[in-house]
Amino acid sequence: MARGVTRMSELFLRTLREDPADAEVTSHKLLVRAGYVRRVAPGIYSWLPLGVRVLRNVERIVREEMDAIGAQEVHFPALLPREPYEATGRWTEYGDTLFRLKDRKQADYLLGPTHEELFTLMVKGETSSYRDFPVTLYQIQTKYRDEERPRAGILRGREFTMKDSYSFDLTDEGLAESYAAHRLAYQKLFDRLGLEIQIVSAMSGAMGGSASEEFLAPCEAGEDTYVRCLESGYAANVEAVTTPPPPAQSIEDKPEAVVHDTPDTPTIDSLVAVAREVAPDRGYTAADTLKNVMVKTRLPGADEWQLLGVGVPGDREVDMKRLEAAVSPAEVALLEDADFARNRFLTKGYIGPVGLQKNGVRYLVDPRIVTGTAWVTGADEPGRHVFDLVAGRDFTPDGTIEAAEVRAGDPSPDGAGTLVAARGIEMGHIFQLGRKYAQALGLEALGADGKRTTVTMGSYGVGVSRAVAAITEQHADAKGLVWPREVAPYDVHLVIAGKDDAQRAAAETIAAGLAEAGLEVLLDDRKASPGVKFADAELLGMPTSITVGRGLANGVVEVTERRSGERREVPVDDVVTALTGGA
Repeated sequence: MARGVTRMSELFLRTLREDPADAEVTSHKLLVRAGYVRRVAPGIYSWLPLGVRVLRNVERIVREEMDAIGAQEVHFPALLPREPYEATGRWTEYGDTLFRLKDRKQADYLLGPTHEELFTLMVKGETSSYRDFPVTLYQIQTKYRDEERPRAGILRGREFTMKDSYSFDLTDEGLAESYAAHRLAYQKLFDRLGLEIQIVSAMSGAMGGSASEEFLAPCEAGEDTYVRCLESGYAANVEAVTTPPPPAQSIEDKPEAVVHDTPDTPTIDSLVAVAREVAPDRGYTAADTLKNVMVKTRLPGADEWQLLGVGVPGDREVDMKRLEAAVSPAEVALLEDADFARNRFLTKGYIGPVGLQKNGVRYLVDPRIVTGTAWVTGADEPGRHVFDLVAGRDFTPDGTIEAAEVRAGDPSPDGAGTLVAARGIEMGHIFQLGRKYAQALGLEALGADGKRTTVTMGSYGVGVSRAVAAITEQHADAKGLVWPREVAPYDVHLVIAGKDDAQRAAAETIAAGLAEAGLEVLLDDRKASPGVKFADAELLGMPTSITVGRGLANGVVEVTERRSGERREVPVDDVVTALTGGA
């Protein structure tokens, strides 16, 4: 058989008819059923031959686009020493997400989650003057993160393949150019992968830096929620959305704060019902109440937790992902019963800002809670709430925090309209890191003026293995996988529908001709029923399939396009030309 042809009778493959019991999303179900991946442990997967072919095609496209902007490929180990990460503070900042281990001499190591430190040290060791810059390096490598709840197959795993590249420039203007080059390269590579992408403003998180954008693949299975304004084009991950504060109000015309008995009102709904009884003329709603959520935070490396009160309008919930982003690099957790027992001034369901500030608890509020706004909130006593507690008169927050949920219909931060919400898979993230890592690790270069200058960096990541799942989520249908042509494991799935020698001989001839023309062919030569073969062809998802069946008696074969379902009969002698676009 010609090179470029794989026989299914020899392919290491077993397809499944049922979804795996632990699968929640389409990509997890189909990639396992189609024999592309297999679960080894929570968040850890093996790649089978078909999966490896798709993964390698994704890697090839990423490499080609990185090479096109002048980036040069390197490769680092996954097992890394503690010291560089200690120097930048990330040994502790990463918290439990970092896989830590000791060697037989009790030296500390980690499995790399990202490689900023190693790239920085490599450039430091190989450069000295302005003549060595700018430079951009990249690698495609296995990364490790100890996810607390790995889920969704290869979408959120503990081990995954990622492309990370880093630009090194001597000026901020140079960094901006490197950032723009990567941004354009990402748009090209995601287009080649067949992914619909939404670019959104984002938080930098543990990476640090200033400008930060995510490339999200819109998909219901995505873990990231983002919003956009249809009028202006504004788009941001909800973690990065800023709340436009309303104008401050006068405190002079506000009534005095009054405490009322409000028994059995530990929830916002029950409080609103009682508030309408207390002051039926005020028309109270949940938006008039001030919800105070108690959490505790702990900085990396610290032993003690610190109490934090978060005040948000009562018609909104605290979004824990936004809260985590707002207090990063500190970790954050809701209070437990033991915490309330240790802090008896906290009365569940009736916590108010006055009691928090009297007891020295840091208190941050949503930007909507501006001076002069009056609230119904806890009076720090069981069964009692205070009405008309005015910000700036009766309590003064320690600051603001972006922790309240962002909802469709909220005003856009740019003032151009309202927001709509959607979910997406984070496929890429680009940062202008600046000089954080260069300063921590001493990366400097001698400038043209003879003075030493600290190098400025950019960081640019792409989820390579995650792309396989994201493509599946966006393209699959009820029958199975549907691969875009550039990433498909094979160009053509050739099915021998019958058992007679004429069909087999014709299929062999077609396969050889397609392979000679440069196409990769998967030839189903198994002794299985036509129904099984057709079902597998749809499940495996090659862009084009050819069926050699009864039509051969009339000199034709059937060509089917997987995406559109379009079927056409093609003379057997013309099939190679028809598929390769020849004359």
